Amino acid sequence: MQTLALNRTRIAALVSDLTTTGSDTVPVIAPFTGELLHDLPVSHPTDVTDAATAARVAQLAWRAAGPAHRRRVLLKAHDLLLENREQLMDALQLETGKTRGQAFEEVFSGASVTRYYAVSAASALATRGRRAGIPLVTRTRVSYKPKGVVGVVTPWNYPLSLSIMDVIPALAAGNAVVQKADNQGVLSILASRRAFIDAGVPAALWAVVAGDGTEIGNAVVDVADYVCFTGSTATGTRVAERAAARLIGASLELGGKNPLIVLDDVDPATAAANAVYACYSSMGQLCVSIERIYVQRGVAAEFTTAFVDRVGALVQGSALDFSTDVGSLTNAAQLARVASHVDDAVAKGSTVLVGGRARPDLGPFFFEPTVLAGVTSDMDCAADETFGPVVSIHVVESEEEGIARANESQFGLNASVFGGSMARARLVAERLDAGSVNINEGYRASFASIDAPMGGMKNSGLGRRNGREGLLRFVEARTVSEVTGLLALPRTGTEFAAMAGVMVTLLVAFKAIGRR
Repeated sequence: MQTLALNRTRIAALVSDLTTTGSDTVPVIAPFTGELLHDLPVSHPTDVTDAATAARVAQLAWRAAGPAHRRRVLLKAHDLLLENREQLMDALQLETGKTRGQAFEEVFSGASVTRYYAVSAASALATRGRRAGIPLVTRTRVSYKPKGVVGVVTPWNYPLSLSIMDVIPALAAGNAVVQKADNQGVLSILASRRAFIDAGVPAALWAVVAGDGTEIGNAVVDVADYVCFTGSTATGTRVAERAAARLIGASLELGGKNPLIVLDDVDPATAAANAVYACYSSMGQLCVSIERIYVQRGVAAEFTTAFVDRVGALVQGSALDFSTDVGSLTNAAQLARVASHVDDAVAKGSTVLVGGRARPDLGPFFFEPTVLAGVTSDMDCAADETFGPVVSIHVVESEEEGIARANESQFGLNASVFGGSMARARLVAERLDAGSVNINEGYRASFASIDAPMGGMKNSGLGRRNGREGLLRFVEARTVSEVTGLLALPRTGTEFAAMAGVMVTLLVAFKAIGRR
């Protein structure tokens, strides 16, 4: 197997950082070749409990060290992520089958998130005064206390960036983390974690466990004070129910069936080029990638031709460099799901405009980027998330029809609008039921905007990551109020009788001057 910075010795060193005490292992397969990448030691529920116990001890010192210390450590980790980017991209490609360019996007995202929270956490979590109930008579301030131990459950498709988006704001807020990594993404997570440990994050503060999703995932929920989960809607619902039974909070980024509306004032060739990346980045194995395109009839023929031509010209392969445009699906289950959706659509009357075939000549899990026309509501790919390189194109008569059809989904994670007039595109964007909406881009404009919240509507999840909102989920707000002694608050009926008129006058005056 071709490797660059990530070799067998380094793989062994990375997996030794897992929290596991048993001797059981599971094979992890390299998507590009189908060969054994490594035997992964798996954790057991007692390992999760032990990790949480050690994390709680480490968290006390981490919190006490203060925001300035945490800022220095995280900024150093930012630099180490960039210094080690070749090894990180190796791990991402070898575990997920994505291209070098899409692996680089993960490293870029991870470094951006780390820098953002290193710089902004102290200000966002600073104790501040709030308007008191009776100004001058009482004073009020709000401070923030870290939750304690945050449980993070991450998927295989974007193991580095989705991990860091949850782990680093939790650490920046003064918490510890116990993370359940998907078996297929362990190396990428451990390689990125190593940068933080080398920068000064205590190893016990960020524990990583792996193993059976249900058994180990449930164990993580059971030891956590707050849970972050990224994955399917079905599994996320069970995570939410388990967290609710313990009265702990949870943020969930779940499935999507993301739409793109192409308005009739676009340049068709430019729109098609941008839409292709939005659909096939990481072979469509991305929660925010586009799976449905609604194009207005005025540009439908030109757009579709340009889109199909562009898809057909994509360079597909397994190179560990920047020479390919699309890579492989990650595992056999993904291949089976994608092939099933295409076969079902064709059997029910859909037309394959390009692609539609597995490519075993390239590797065991390769499948051609595929464009379907004539997709109807009885087809599996119409409403269910494919999570693969399959996109349907639909012609609509108006932007009103495009909006209505885009919103006809149980999901609401991401949506896109392509238009020539920004004013028109913005009006359309405001009417789409999605947590993130991109104009003239598929997902990267919002995904890279770390200062803005990201999350889903409807069955696409609860809560938000990124921005101040993504930090505040990891803390408990605490209000402290005090009386100043300037005036005693009424305690008896007689005192209320004397003060009531004054207090009513105060309320009327506050309203008159627009005071909160």
